[in-house]
Amino acid sequence: MKFKIAKFACSVVFLFFSSNVMAQLTIDADLRARFEYRHGSHNLFPDNADPAAFVVQRSRLNIGYETDRLKLMLSPQDVSVWGDTRQILVNDGNDSFSIFQAWAQYFMNENWSIKAGRQVISYDDQRVMGGLDWAMQGRFHDAALLKYKDETITADLGLAFGQESQRIDGTPYTIQGFFTYKTMQYLHLNKKWNKASASLLILNNGFQKFEDQNNEIPDGVFNRQTVGTYFEVPVSKIKLAGSFYYQFGKANANTDLNAFQASLLGAYNSGNILYELGYEIISGTDQEGSDENNSFFPLYGTNHKFNGFMDYFYVGNHANNVGLNDLHAKMIIKTGENSSFMIKGHYFASNADLINDADKYLGTEIDLAYTQNLVKFVKLSLGYSQMFASDSMSLIKGGRPSDNTNNWGYAALTVNPRLFSTKKENLD
Repeated sequence: MKFKIAKFACSVVFLFFSSNVMAQLTIDADLRARFEYRHGSHNLFPDNADPAAFVVQRSRLNIGYETDRLKLMLSPQDVSVWGDTRQILVNDGNDSFSIFQAWAQYFMNENWSIKAGRQVISYDDQRVMGGLDWAMQGRFHDAALLKYKDETITADLGLAFGQESQRIDGTPYTIQGFFTYKTMQYLHLNKKWNKASASLLILNNGFQKFEDQNNEIPDGVFNRQTVGTYFEVPVSKIKLAGSFYYQFGKANANTDLNAFQASLLGAYNSGNILYELGYEIISGTDQEGSDENNSFFPLYGTNHKFNGFMDYFYVGNHANNVGLNDLHAKMIIKTGENSSFMIKGHYFASNADLINDADKYLGTEIDLAYTQNLVKFVKLSLGYSQMFASDSMSLIKGGRPSDNTNNWGYAALTVNPRLFSTKKENLD
């Protein structure tokens, strides 16, 4: 893996120096190692089980090339767990090497550009579309964008069409998954006024439909639409942010979708302490059933950021479930020139009705996190979370017991220096 990345970077440097075009080249490293202890992360901890512990690492190069009319980004990466490959193998046995980003952006003039390739698509607070940087592999889209930007307005029109191979005939798409679309079209608009801003997102995702249960006979696509807005506005010394999204179309090939999300967040910064208080409503479907699906899903967002760091909701789970009401409060305390401590609490409740009229209260989560910049380009992060689950939590988590201890902790080291730059800047 290291040989592949080094060879890749050397090729790019050679191409740069062999060109007569005035350009800028930058090469950044992104090395991250994170130890995790899981004793009830993502789901309630079962009886008679041992906790999980592991170290996962990202090794990534970000190679940027820029002229007056062109930008390029090439980003190879390896994501692996320490010990997942036997020593002295000729090749990585876990197939962990991949291309995270590979895109080109051509500027037609100072306002309009076209961007195409594998890329991060991230907007606003990343609730519906985000880069998911917490996950070592990140999130990317293979897409083409028509972009407009001036001093106060940005607009992106995005298109994507997915295929798993270079077929001779037909366009069936058999790669399945709740996130895996066959087609995507979207429009994102943002307008700024001084310190305020507002955005509009119109998103359509098309998913492959099949005639048979074995997913072998394609039958067109079914579509899910998401339309909504996000805003930020200062009110005296408080910054307000909020969102509202509505989803409709099809939840699957045979079920209509009618769902929504709404949130409001207030933040006050006293200088050394940042205070936040917020509430989010994510609609869900009654456990006893409904003729339509009322479960909103935030699709391609950075979901780890929102409903608790233990990832009980919307991180590869909780799809087509009872939704969520999340009352949360946070403090970030500046503990030094290069360090901070965060404490955040969540009060979780089901949005839709549970079976047998069970109490909607699901549990309370406490998240603690400490961050220390050791030197330039090196950061240490420590975290601990605990879930105090109610009996109702087991009703949405496969019947697992709610009275076991559920906690999670991590320690992460991030090293992200700039290795090379033709810009005049201090790399120390």
